[in-house]
Parts: sequence; C-alpha cells; structure tokens
Amino acid sequence: MDFSQLHYYVSMPEATEPIAIKRDLIIYGATPAGITAAISAKRMGLSVIIAEFGGHIGGMTASGLGASDSGAKEAIGGLARQFFQELGTYYDTDEQWTFEPKAANYVFEKWLKNDEIEVIFHQHLLEVKTENCRIKEITMEDGTTYLGGYFIDASYEGDLLAKAGVTYFVGRESNATYKETYNGIQFGHPHHQFKTWIDPYVVEGDPSSGILPGITESSHETLGYQGQGDQRIQAYNFRICLTKDPANRVPFPKPPSYDRDRYIILLRYIHAGVWDAMNLHKMLPNGKTDLNNYGGFSTDNIGMNYEWPEGSYETRERIFQDHFTYTLGMLYFLANDEDVPQVIRQEVNEWGLARDEFEETGHWPHQLYIREARRMISDYVMTDHNCLGDTSVEDSIGLASYQMDSHHCRRLIIDGRVYNEGDVEVPIAPYPISYRSIRPKAGECTNLLVPVCLSSSHIAYGSIRMEPVFMILGQSAGTAAALAHHHSITVQDVPYEQLKNALEACGQVLQWDESIEDDPIQRMKSTFGNNSI
Repeated sequence: MDFSQLHYYVSMPEATEPIAIKRDLIIYGATPAGITAAISAKRMGLSVIIAEFGGHIGGMTASGLGASDSGAKEAIGGLARQFFQELGTYYDTDEQWTFEPKAANYVFEKWLKNDEIEVIFHQHLLEVKTENCRIKEITMEDGTTYLGGYFIDASYEGDLLAKAGVTYFVGRESNATYKETYNGIQFGHPHHQFKTWIDPYVVEGDPSSGILPGITESSHETLGYQGQGDQRIQAYNFRICLTKDPANRVPFPKPPSYDRDRYIILLRYIHAGVWDAMNLHKMLPNGKTDLNNYGGFSTDNIGMNYEWPEGSYETRERIFQDHFTYTLGMLYFLANDEDVPQVIRQEVNEWGLARDEFEETGHWPHQLYIREARRMISDYVMTDHNCLGDTSVEDSIGLASYQMDSHHCRRLIIDGRVYNEGDVEVPIAPYPISYRSIRPKAGECTNLLVPVCLSSSHIAYGSIRMEPVFMILGQSAGTAAALAHHHSITVQDVPYEQLKNALEACGQVLQWDESIEDDPIQRMKSTFGNNSI
C-alpha cells in the first residue's frame, strides 16, 4: 500500500520565474464553496481563477463524505441542487443524495471544464497585501502572485481572512457571549458517550500508573462549567470509503507509527460489552459506504486538533498524519489484534478500503474533515437563536436545515472514569443565513467574501457547516462579488434587493415555505437517530 502521496502539505520549490496572475475575482480554495463561487461569478461575466492549497478539488464532498448532509432537501436550490441532479444523471436516476467520492469528483471536474474555470494547485498562501481596507494581492510560497478586484476565502481554515486582518474567533464562545443555550462546555448530552464505566488508567484502578493514550485532560481543575467558553474545537476525522466487495476490497494495512496502546480504551469498552465503533456506515452506490464516527470511541481523534486552525503548514501536516495513523490504526487493530474478540475481527475483516477510490493516495481519502477552524466575526454573527427560529434575518442568501451538531471536543476523567465532552445534537427547522455573515466589517476589508469560515458562533456553525450549505453560500458569494464588480462598489454596499433578485433568478431558496411537506426535525430523528455528522 503506497501512502507516499498522502499529505496535507508538501513544500513546493519556488518558481524559476514567479508569475503574476490578474483576474476580476480570486478564489482561495477549490472546496465546493469555491467551485460554486467561481461558476456563478464566471457566468455573470467576471474573469475568475481558483488557487487551491492541495492537489485535489471538491473538498470533503469529493473525499469520502458521500452520505450527503442535506437536511431538508427542499431547502437546497441553485448549483447545490444541480449537483445532486448531476449525480442523478451519473447514476441514471432523477436525483442522487448519496454518492461515491469519484462520482462527486467527476461532477466537479465536469463543471470546471464546462465553465472553463482554471484551478492552480499547491498554492500555499504566504502573504496578503492590503491597502485602505482592500486586498490588493496575495502571494504564495512558490512566488506566484494573484492580483484581483475581489477575493473569496473558500478554505476550511480561513487562512486568507486571517492574513487580511479580519477579526475571527477560534473555539467555543461562552453561552453568555451571545446569550445562547448550547454553546461552550457541554456536559450531560448522551450522544456518543461511553455507555458503561471505563477505567482511564494504565493499570486499572491505579491512578499512579498513568493515564491511557487518548485522554486529553485528567485534572478536575480544568473541567470547567456548563456553557463556559474555551479555545477547544470539535474533533476531526476522515470519512472513509469502505466496501465488502471481495473484488474491490483492500485489507486494512498496518499504518506507519502504529501504536497499539492508543486503542486500549476501545478494547476495554469492547470487553465491557459494547461494540459500536463502526456502527455508522451509510450505504453509498455500488456497495460502498461512508464510515463516520459513532459511540464513545470511534474514528474521531478527540482533542488532537487544537493547533490546526492557527498552526503552521508543518504543524497541520503533523496533525494530518496523526489523524491518518490513528484512524487506519484503529481499523487495523480491530481487524488483527488477538485481544479483540474473534467475532469482531471477522466482522471488521469483511470490510476494506475501496480499490477504485483515491488511487493516488493508497485508497485513503486525501482531505481531513475540518469540522471547524476559524470563524469570522462580522457585523452579524449567526447564533443558536437563528437555528432555533427565535430570531431571523431579512438579508437571506440561502438556508441551513441540518441540526445543530458539535462533535466532542475533549476526552477526560470524571470521578475515575473516561468521559467525552462537547457533543451536542439539537434538531431545528430550516432558517435563513444573513449576507452580513459572509462579508467582513467595512472597517476591516471591503473586497473579501467568506462563505465557509463565516461569521457564526461555534454551535450555530455546527448546523451551517454542511457541504450543500457551503455550495449555496459559495454561489451567493460569487454572485455578490459579481454585483460588486459590475457596480464598482464594496461588498458591504451591494444592494440586497439586487442580490436577492439575482439569487432567486438562479434558483436559490431564500425562505422556508411552511407549506412544504417536509418536517426536517421528525425526518432527521427517523433517519439519523443519534448519529451525527
């Protein structure tokens, strides 16, 4: 198995003759939001280019997240809805809401080719030059410089907005910050919690023997209180494409730097009678699955990502490799370790990596699931008041409809047992997202739009952060950039009525129609139960 190409960051040599690229709109990130932004702006007459950090397009949508987090399907319009219709054509159906990674990649490549959108890969942002609250140019590590009238940060991390001097937040705000209910430290939620007592010590019952790997905190002094803010972020993982098809199945190999001790907590959990670490398989076409985190110990590498949002590229590479080693190591452990009950080993060995997916990276997904990183703070911050319908906005650029969903942020010891903290799952009805939440304050930057790391509290972002919503917000950002360009105005001065008309003309759904026979709360409970993305 060749994982030599599986990296977040590979230092690229400087170009012999660094080039300068000038376009009306520069987009940083070939995520689904970046792609829909580029297409919408290009169709409105702008010259556009995408600078992508890595070597692939499509972000998580093309990297294993094939069980689409769609929420209420009728809340999805525009290019996002067309994406699922294109998948329907690919699979010879009307619309297809679950899909193989290679199918998503096919649709995105087709779109980029049809609209003649140029993507330049391995563009590692180095410097952002601003003047009078406007970005003038951005420069990459290889020396390539991009000059544009307008910019869109479509990255999962918000690197462009940060280097442009835009205010942002990392972590969980306290409930008091925005008078919320579900933000900050969260104890007591039963989702993905250990169902039985698991001892956290190397020698069971002996605290002096040390704590097991995977526990991030062991002191009662750091527990905090319900609703308290902190700098912790929800866990990352990989969404892994698996198959049982013997002709397409690749057995789980032993990863580099494999450490069996990382799975002792899982082993104790299994011996205590709970086997659910691989329960969340969502079936995809052609016998494949999207494997996600489930239960007390699974694919989430809890508490091991805190440095990612503001880390150097080298730091992120280290975290990326640690997540890869942890996750593949867990699958290898379950399939091969003699202390794992034979019936479980047999079950796990029925699965393997899909041979016809991610062929360049050893059949392992190339994108780490960055569930949250930086979040901009603009004139309007989306909060759980929006999600719960307690307040609404008059400048909607699209709808979110998935539940408020935070994965655990830490694994700790409480009263001598292992305990996960941070998971929140609260069903909601579709609600509008404000245009003000994707553009910075005018006093900070007037030609930047941010459809991914938008202005939102931690818990509201847990609902907004779905790939179809990013496609919606990307298209709306591209449309707003085009209007600003055509009128030679700032993104803050784009008249909302003009933006609204343009968005409705391209099929965006801006308000939820209560007459639609789609109760997202009941549907989500019946479909997903306590399974979170």
